[in-house]
Amino acid sequence: MSKFSEHQIFQQWFPEADVPRQPSPFCNNANAAIRRSLWEEHPYDETLTGLEDVAWAKWAQSRGWEVAYASKAEIIHAHNETSNDVLNRYKREGMAFKQIFPESHFNVYDFVRLTTTNILSDFWHAAHERVLLRNLASIFWFRTMQFWGTYQGYRISGPLTAHLRQTFYYPRGANSEGDAVEREMQPIRYEQK
Repeated sequence: MSKFSEHQIFQQWFPEADVPRQPSPFCNNANAAIRRSLWEEHPYDETLTGLEDVAWAKWAQSRGWEVAYASKAEIIHAHNETSNDVLNRYKREGMAFKQIFPESHFNVYDFVRLTTTNILSDFWHAAHERVLLRNLASIFWFRTMQFWGTYQGYRISGPLTAHLRQTFYYPRGANSEGDAVEREMQPIRYEQK
């Protein structure tokens, strides 16, 4: 089950009403429809540590295409993450966001400001919904890890190394690239037809 703070994020990015011409390149590949010809021209950038759907939408908008949000195209999106999982996810996304939007910044002031304002907003909404007591701790740690991970992601520069890949995509104790288990099925290679 997703945390209360995650539900607040979902309500912001997945509203009840359609947005036929979305101004931002936000999209979610969990339930997206893309013209095949555009996909073949420009598939997702698999070298990003996250947000490949946002990078693709930014590219499409830069070519004059529209990004639309259809509220009835529902998905069940649940993250049952620990605080370290949330930190890791937002660190990956911070790295990707900085690569997609090189003009963006996220400094200590942004960390403090966004952590504080989002915790207070979540407290207010949880109190209004009469669920504050049971969500108090998760609101605090989720928002802290969200923005601390983003801050850390912005501090990382350079390519995705084998060490970073191991940290981001494999749980502690799981096989690393050095001792990977042989797979019966090969990963999808989008660049091949």
